[in-house]
Amino acid sequence: MTDTLHVFLSHGLESGPGSTKIQAMKSAAGAFPGVHAIAVDHRSSKDPDVRLSQMRDAMATAGATPERTVLAGSSMGGWVCAQLSSESPVLGCFMLAPALALPRYPQSRPLIQARYSRIIHGWDDDVVPVMPVLELAHEQRLTTLVLPDGHRLEHSVDRVVQEFTEFLASCLGEPNQS
Repeated sequence: MTDTLHVFLSHGLESGPGSTKIQAMKSAAGAFPGVHAIAVDHRSSKDPDVRLSQMRDAMATAGATPERTVLAGSSMGGWVCAQLSSESPVLGCFMLAPALALPRYPQSRPLIQARYSRIIHGWDDDVVPVMPVLELAHEQRLTTLVLPDGHRLEHSVDRVVQEFTEFLASCLGEPNQS
């Protein structure tokens, strides 16, 4: 179905597709008519490139087209989404504490080419430092929200879901909901 908007959710390194944030965002996406949300299971590998390949495979299996695809990911999952959007200009790229601007990651500074993009990060992130991510966001003029929270954004799940819902509404061309 060409009108379907596919939303692919990518979890972090030590997480899974059933994590609180991923499931909350999947539920929010599923509330929109015509949206098919898929939480990709990356637990079989900790290698960023393998996870990137898994995301490509999930998109191909679903028959998703880049112009009708939103990628959303946390930590390493955020890197997966950013990297994939640098290769194929998707409709949306929503990243939570993305593992960007880290020297140990391959292609750690991808050029995000999504039509809509947003980064949410925690000021107190002790896994992915916020300042290099903010510098990358500044260079690429990416909308960014920094919250008083840590890497997992565990105290901000409701805010993350609210922001994700508004982000999806923008991607779908719907007026903002308050």
